[in-house]
Amino acid sequence: MTRLSKTEIAGEAARFGEQLREAREGLGLTLPNMAENLRIRQVYLAALEEGRLRDLPSPAYATGFVRSYCRALGLDADGLVRRFLEVSGSAPRKPALIFPEPVPERGTPTGALLLGGAALALLAYLGWYSWSSRGPRTVDAVAPPPPAIEQAARPPEPAPPPVGMPPSQGSNVAAEAAAPPATAPIAVVPVIPGLPPGTRIALRATDEVWLMVKPAKGGKSLINKVLKSGDVFAVPLDDALLLSTGNIGRLEIFVDNKPYAGFEPGPGPRKNIALLPDRLKTEKVPATAARAKPKPGTPRA
Repeated sequence: MTRLSKTEIAGEAARFGEQLREAREGLGLTLPNMAENLRIRQVYLAALEEGRLRDLPSPAYATGFVRSYCRALGLDADGLVRRFLEVSGSAPRKPALIFPEPVPERGTPTGALLLGGAALALLAYLGWYSWSSRGPRTVDAVAPPPPAIEQAARPPEPAPPPVGMPPSQGSNVAAEAAAPPATAPIAVVPVIPGLPPGTRIALRATDEVWLMVKPAKGGKSLINKVLKSGDVFAVPLDDALLLSTGNIGRLEIFVDNKPYAGFEPGPGPRKNIALLPDRLKTEKVPATAARAKPKPGTPRA
């Protein structure tokens, strides 16, 4: 890999940080808000967005910051981490491969071993054939079993019906006695156990993802944080709540404890999705219309 000059490194770092800033502003988030959610100092996030690599801590910490920031914004974390390592010059170099030299063959040739094994097998077969063909063959006769054993091996005859009961009714009683017991019904286990009573919409993270649920008429957000894999948020019963997330591909939506699949496939940020249970059960919400759009005139990386 060709080493970049200082000017090229500065340009790549600036474009890298600009991509992070555009993604954050597209979701309507601020640097203090992201710093509080990710528990990363704001000065480090600002240094990433401004391309100031010299103001970042050690490569190990800086790489962790980049990965958490990209996941929260719904970006390709693995791809951007590789790009950051290349720009910062921290990418590990591939070790030189050392191939062992072939060891010369020694000892008895393979052909001689195969020929000797075939000869031994032929001699063993000839010896067995010669032994088995000598003298007349006898077969041992097996005596029939005693009458008592033969009587015990027979299946038992069905018992006669009680006195006064028709034969057909007696056979029905025997069939009922031999019938297997009825099994108890299997209880249905909910997809997400432990939800509060009356919950109709639940959100579960399949990976680290930023999530915000707020009233449509304005006011304080019900949740505004980065969820870890497996975290569940039970949406309260309200007719005017909106959902925004950094990556819809890492978020599962359940309506009445059943998975909802009304979005178009594919990851990406979504903004201001109306959380209406009856609508989600009967309609397909257009995911493309809910994508976060960058501001007009914003340069792209």
